[in-house]
Amino acid sequence: ITPHRIWYNRVVEKPLTTPKKGVILILMIPYKQLSLNDVFQDCQDKFENDKPAFLTLLEQHIDIDEIIPITFRNHFYASTGRTRKYPLRALLWALIIQRIFSIPTDQLLLIILAYSKPLRDFCGFSKVPDASKITRFKQNFIDDLQLVFDNLVDLTEPICQAIDSAKADMTIFDSSGIEAFVTENNPKYANRIIKQLKAYAKAQGFDDNYDPYKAAYGKMPPHAAANPEIKQLYINGHFCYVFKFGIVTNGLGIIRHISFYNKDFLNNHPDIVVEKKSDSPDEDKSVHDSKLLIPTLRDFFLKHPLINPQTFLGDSAFDTAQLYKDLLSSDTFGKDKHFSKAYIPLNIRSHLENMDYTINEDGIPCCPHDANLAMKPEGTKRRGTDIKAFKFVCPKVKWIYDKSTQKQHRECQCENPCTTSKCGRMVYIYPEKNLRAYPGVLRGTDEWNETYKIRTIVERNIQHTKMNLCLAGRHTQNEKTLHADLVLAGITQLITVLLADNIHKHEYLRSLKPLIA
Repeated sequence: ITPHRIWYNRVVEKPLTTPKKGVILILMIPYKQLSLNDVFQDCQDKFENDKPAFLTLLEQHIDIDEIIPITFRNHFYASTGRTRKYPLRALLWALIIQRIFSIPTDQLLLIILAYSKPLRDFCGFSKVPDASKITRFKQNFIDDLQLVFDNLVDLTEPICQAIDSAKADMTIFDSSGIEAFVTENNPKYANRIIKQLKAYAKAQGFDDNYDPYKAAYGKMPPHAAANPEIKQLYINGHFCYVFKFGIVTNGLGIIRHISFYNKDFLNNHPDIVVEKKSDSPDEDKSVHDSKLLIPTLRDFFLKHPLINPQTFLGDSAFDTAQLYKDLLSSDTFGKDKHFSKAYIPLNIRSHLENMDYTINEDGIPCCPHDANLAMKPEGTKRRGTDIKAFKFVCPKVKWIYDKSTQKQHRECQCENPCTTSKCGRMVYIYPEKNLRAYPGVLRGTDEWNETYKIRTIVERNIQHTKMNLCLAGRHTQNEKTLHADLVLAGITQLITVLLADNIHKHEYLRSLKPLIA
């Protein structure tokens, strides 16, 4: 044996130092018998360490079997003459994971599943399905997916109430559309029509009042040639052909209801009359939205009788006298189901009128001698048990303290008083007489301005649903597939709420992207 050579009977982690010259080192290391328990423990540790932490969170805090209704399970596993190769929970988890990770296409999801064993094991796949299986699952079980979504709405309502009861009692509605994969949605299609109209206007010598974009709206067909259910719509400043849908959220931005405005919806609500489009795209959208609001809210309250919001927020599209009456009346949605306040800005095409006194654009009474001088609100008064009145006083009234009586009294300090009363002019307004002017709250006040800012959260929710939850850019014309994608986006958002609450991190209530990173 050479002095520098050492014989090992097994590999050790740290090599021995070279012995001095002339010294023979004989190293004897005893063998260790590995038991089956040691092998199992090593494999388990490796599996746990290799699994992504986010999947571990989902596994620990979300029980998908409790969320799936028994009717969905019975429908999925109904006898069809062959067994199911892919479990229900596996397909549902895969589609939820797709939206959490913002995987844009089903094909890319399947590729990731094929190369990621931890993800396959988490979902419960022994074999990766093909794309047609995913599509058939969406189309065949769209009604069951809707039941999963409705179940999650009821599960997340107590969470929203615990976080912020005031915002949880708000209802915000807005509509949008899912752009279908049709020729008419190619930008070149609209640009070609607009270019032709501009050339025609130049040749005919039209003046500057001619609007080729509005004219193009009138020239475009009302629906796509490939599918008459894909309607033309004007969304966010551009023309497109879409399947229209509506979303109801609360003040926290958590989705509460989804309506897909297809033939089935219109058949269930025969009171909705679809009229021919006008020459104005903005006007068409406003008229259509105002007709869809009440039927959508009726469906929402019917599915969730225990949810009873008190405040409605909407844009100026809902500024119609009848809608205020419907929203604030107890006869619209059933017993004890109505809003106490409706935050809807006035439409610029209309204005408030009152024959008894002058009012400004916010419905506040003004001084009879100066229409620009608004009277001061002084709280509310109740006549009887149900009749509420807003009280307004002269803006030049001041409270004067009388030392002799040790009391305060009003004193009008106007140079040109409009009344002989020393207290100045007072006006009582009864909202029931004009709900549009006084929808349970005074316009233009700090309360109005601070509360109405919350309405934009529904628009951010729609943007998040389209871009981050894989609703936009779907290369399909199939109505059922797009409807299922919309419902799955809602399911994913509510799963996010459950996980954020279970790990006590409400900052991830609307998105798990920071948690995944």
